[in-house]
Amino acid sequence: MAVAVSTDAGPTAPVRTVSARHFVRLKLRVMGNNFRGQGWRIALFIGGALLGLWFAVSGFFLFALPGLTGDGQYAVLVGAAGGGLLVVGWLILPLVFFGVDETLDPARFALLPLSRRTLVTGLFAAALISVPVLAVLIATFGLVLTSWSLGGWSAGLVAVVGVVAGLLLCVAASRAVTSAFATMLRSRRVRDLAAVLLAVVAALLGPLQIFGLAALRETDWTRLTGAATVIGWTPLGAPWTAGIDVAQGRVWAAPVKLLITVVALGALLAWWSRSLESAMVGAASAGKAPPGGVAGGAVAQLFPRVTGWARRDRFGALVAREARYWWRDARRRANLITIAVVGIFVPVFVNVTGGDFAAMESGGLTAAANDSSPVVVTISMVLVGVLAAATLANQFGFDGSAYAANVVAGVPGRVELRARMTAFSLYVLPMLAFVSVVLSVLLSRPGWIGLTFGSLVATYGAGLAVNSFVSVLGAYSLPETSNPFAMNSGAGLTKGLLTLVTMLVSAVAAVPMVVAAALLGGAWLWLALPVGAAYGLGAALLGAYLAGDVLDRRLPELLATVTPRR
Repeated sequence: MAVAVSTDAGPTAPVRTVSARHFVRLKLRVMGNNFRGQGWRIALFIGGALLGLWFAVSGFFLFALPGLTGDGQYAVLVGAAGGGLLVVGWLILPLVFFGVDETLDPARFALLPLSRRTLVTGLFAAALISVPVLAVLIATFGLVLTSWSLGGWSAGLVAVVGVVAGLLLCVAASRAVTSAFATMLRSRRVRDLAAVLLAVVAALLGPLQIFGLAALRETDWTRLTGAATVIGWTPLGAPWTAGIDVAQGRVWAAPVKLLITVVALGALLAWWSRSLESAMVGAASAGKAPPGGVAGGAVAQLFPRVTGWARRDRFGALVAREARYWWRDARRRANLITIAVVGIFVPVFVNVTGGDFAAMESGGLTAAANDSSPVVVTISMVLVGVLAAATLANQFGFDGSAYAANVVAGVPGRVELRARMTAFSLYVLPMLAFVSVVLSVLLSRPGWIGLTFGSLVATYGAGLAVNSFVSVLGAYSLPETSNPFAMNSGAGLTKGLLTLVTMLVSAVAAVPMVVAAALLGGAWLWLALPVGAAYGLGAALLGAYLAGDVLDRRLPELLATVTPRR
């Protein structure tokens, strides 16, 4: 659907129609402007394109394997399982890691005379212009080769239609889910409950993956082929298996599966349309003010309960502000959810299952738990600690242009970083304590609570020190949108690379804890907690001290970097 837009105020003003191609051209122009004069962004984009090409080629050969070998027995299994994992990946990865490209923020079109259909169509077309989309398209064309090899040109053409429809389904699912969660998390009336429910659902993905892959290992290929046939009749696998059905003589199944895909795609676009319109309206109401005012006056109102202990000075005010933002800002809350998910899944997988999916068999959990050692436990704690601290790799990017207030106020860098660490730790440290207790109980070794929590605190503190420097030197801007999963063009790759670098450096800084666990044996069970707490606290304070000086020298550059470009 096109919308007429007048370009002149006169009675004979020319009329131009707005269509999807205008959104595509606008995105390409915005992307080009973002790269102009930014050599590091161009380098990251090229690196991401090469990485995407590597995944694309690898996926192509995996999908093309049945066709290359001439054995079509497991073609449906490859198409349904591989395609289904692609759809699930497009649903999950933007929520917990990379985010979605918001080069064209829907909120900026709110005042334009564009219909909802035009806006959705245009934004959907613009979303198709990305490296991940191209990589998935190349990879899934391996199914075209498989279908063509097994059934000729007719099966290959049907596979082309199915692959394109499946790609559209992936993009629509990703945008619909992230937009819906953004709307839900923005509402103050429901976001507290929504965050808890989202964390619970996301935390269940890990155990479900363990059970699923354990069943995959124990089930023979024939039974898996039957399961893949069922998945092939769902939107997860229908588009990817249509060409294979034609190749194997089930011509009647292809139009039915393509119809299933079209219906699912239409439902996702309709869902996205409704949540997109809500996102353009604005933030929800904050609710009614409590009767009789607030006890303690206006100053007390600015300090949430979790910071009631803080002094009423500059440091305390910064801690209170950051603590309130981490609880209320949907984008920051999404990062806390990620910490909760990984903090539960990684230790359980590494220690309780022993890193082996077969441990989910009868009696396997007990055997794996008995085989766990202080060194293995410490390594798993290192993984959790470094990821928890990596959330602060772009802590100034959360502020955006609002960081100008701190610059004008002349807040010392050391005070700034210490306050941000403190406020973030008010939420993270209880999570880490809960993880350490739960893991010790699952391992039937309550005496290891000190070991687990000490390792977590040490690694977390070292990660805070590393991320203090990264947040000052490697900051990037985030889009001004209510979507907590939105990223500027190319920023998703930047976020992924920064997270990887900070995790590697933080893990190296936590190596002394692993070495101590290997050398000291039973004595380390008693020393881990005090030594780990001292190590983590000392590393965090040292990082704030050194990075604070760098922050004082880079205030103007940092503000310019984190300010979103319009």
